[in-house]
Amino acid sequence: MATITTSLIVMRWELLSAIMMFFASTLKIKFRQSSHHVMAFMCGGIGLGMTCWFVTGLLGITLSMENLHQFMLITKDTFIQVMSQTPPDWPMP
Repeated sequence: MATITTSLIVMRWELLSAIMMFFASTLKIKFRQSSHHVMAFMCGGIGLGMTCWFVTGLLGITLSMENLHQFMLITKDTFIQVMSQTPPDWPMP
């Protein structure tokens, strides 16, 4: 019994996001069938957000402002490096 309780405590966010993905998918199908396309789009967005949360939780990625800042710095440096290697007449008309 303690093993089940411990595993539920450790996996609580992953289980919550998996349940939310299921509900979002089910609601999206129901809204599409009843021609409520805006609500179906919103449920699809919620499902996509929950999927990203689920994957980041499984991979152990923490979404903090420090990590976001580091990602933006790396992206900027990579963009500058790629753009410095492009020919000056690119793109040609």
